[in-house]
Amino acid sequence: MASPSVSFRISRHTEDLAITLHALSQRLVALEQRLDRLDSELHQERAHGADPEDLARLDKAESLLRDCRLLLESEPADSLEAGGSPGLASFKAPVPGSDSAVAKQNVHGWDAA
Repeated sequence: MASPSVSFRISRHTEDLAITLHALSQRLVALEQRLDRLDSELHQERAHGADPEDLARLDKAESLLRDCRLLLESEPADSLEAGGSPGLASFKAPVPGSDSAVAKQNVHGWDAA
């Protein structure tokens, strides 16, 4: 009689494993579908354009680079070879909304240093 009991337990465990495997398979399919939806949404967002905050940051960085290039282009070549270092005390902090004169003074100071 021990044989039918072992056989029953094996059958029961096999059935439990089959149910668990089926449930896991269904969850895996659901997760794959969700991943596909998220991936397609991401591609649509990229196709429609970037985040406005990111664009604003890029515009600001671009304007800063443009200002730096203008300052570097307006620098005479002789000032790069000038001797002496004014030290950090000569650098002025930029004031928001001010013109680029302070920035130009800082560039002169950095070049001399």
